[in-house]
Amino acid sequence: MGEKKKFSMLSCILTVICVVFVAEAAAPVAAIGNSQYFWWIFMIVLFLLPYGLISSEMGTTYDNGGGLYDWVSAAYGHRMGARVSWYYWINFPLWTASLAVMFPDLYTVITGKELNTIAAIIIELAFVWIVALIARTPTADAVWILNGSAAIKVILAIGVGIFGVMGIAKNGMANPITISNLLPSFDLDSLSFISVIIFNMLGFEVICTMSDDMEDPKKQIPQAIVIGGIAIAAIYMFSAFGIGAAIPTSEVSTDSGMIDAFMLLTGKEGGIFISAVAVLFGLTLFGNMISWSTGVHEGAAAAAENGDMPAIFAKRDPKNNMPVGGIMTTAVVASIVVIAAPFIPNQDLFWSFFALNLVMFLMSYIPVFPGFLKLRKEDPDTERPFRVPGSGIGLTLLAYIPMILIIVSIIFTAVPLSFDPDTLSATLPITIGAIIFIVLGEIIIRMKGKE
Repeated sequence: MGEKKKFSMLSCILTVICVVFVAEAAAPVAAIGNSQYFWWIFMIVLFLLPYGLISSEMGTTYDNGGGLYDWVSAAYGHRMGARVSWYYWINFPLWTASLAVMFPDLYTVITGKELNTIAAIIIELAFVWIVALIARTPTADAVWILNGSAAIKVILAIGVGIFGVMGIAKNGMANPITISNLLPSFDLDSLSFISVIIFNMLGFEVICTMSDDMEDPKKQIPQAIVIGGIAIAAIYMFSAFGIGAAIPTSEVSTDSGMIDAFMLLTGKEGGIFISAVAVLFGLTLFGNMISWSTGVHEGAAAAAENGDMPAIFAKRDPKNNMPVGGIMTTAVVASIVVIAAPFIPNQDLFWSFFALNLVMFLMSYIPVFPGFLKLRKEDPDTERPFRVPGSGIGLTLLAYIPMILIIVSIIFTAVPLSFDPDTLSATLPITIGAIIFIVLGEIIIRMKGKE
């Protein structure tokens, strides 16, 4: 009799929350004012719901452990699967580095002391390599980390919502709600938040790469995605309401995170409470990277094993079969970025470079939605333990609307839509960087010679 798997239904749900839910997401979106409620509801209905349903069907039907790579390869062949795998992986070292550079600031919030450049780099490298070492542990053995991170994220998000409601009770609505300000303006500033909201709703496919650690993946995956998705939507809306109603829109910066939101709501910039929030927030960053690592590197490993990615990504730990080649490659690349960061004279250029992770990440999802329809048509006889309800034009809209939203969000993030010098300086580095990474990916694909 085999050993019982450790991934329970509750752990699956908490892992979905850990992966998809971004604790600090509500504060930046609140900066657009009361129209944020329109955008949250709009994106929950037209993106989160169809994306969750499609992920449930694809993840339980094409469940070889490679996530997006498996799904896209089944629909469009190795070449397109290789592109998706490359885009999906290349964002991860940049994302890891971008979170690492937050830790010196967290240290300052907790201790009140500034770090010099060398000490800051050491702390950032420690984050990168601790994540890499923990990520080498099988998911089922590290499930307590994912569960704990999910719980902390929920506590922080509900906490900021409660403080917001308390602020409303004490001072009234900071931003009175009217019909006119609930409606979106559709200007460039508001539309640019589409990509932020979409980014904060992605990740359902990660749970599919953990199927080997589940007791009954064909049942657990769709249930975890549905239940986790509902919980995520509810928590996002509550925390967003608390912040948006209690803090004047002009005081909410677009780069405010969870700690900034607590500072604004409590009127405190330090102390034991804010330090505790900073510690908890730091722990959620570890949970973010560890949970995402499995999905990213299992997909890269599957692609490498099929000859679609460099061979280093196919290297696995002989003891536990974890994709250590990809994990270590990510850590090395992230370390190089972290070390180089302080020496880049133009810090706006540096943060624009980090924005590349968002663009490349979103690009990896574009083929998933038409691929879902293609497989429904060309592979109808394969058993689908979970099947998205509907057919015809309804099913087509369900797939193409999320894809269109992703394409629109990429355009607003990476394409200069005006010749204003500030717009060009902020956007052109992202455009150029994305082109470089796309070309590099095409070179790798051509070298592999797959169709």
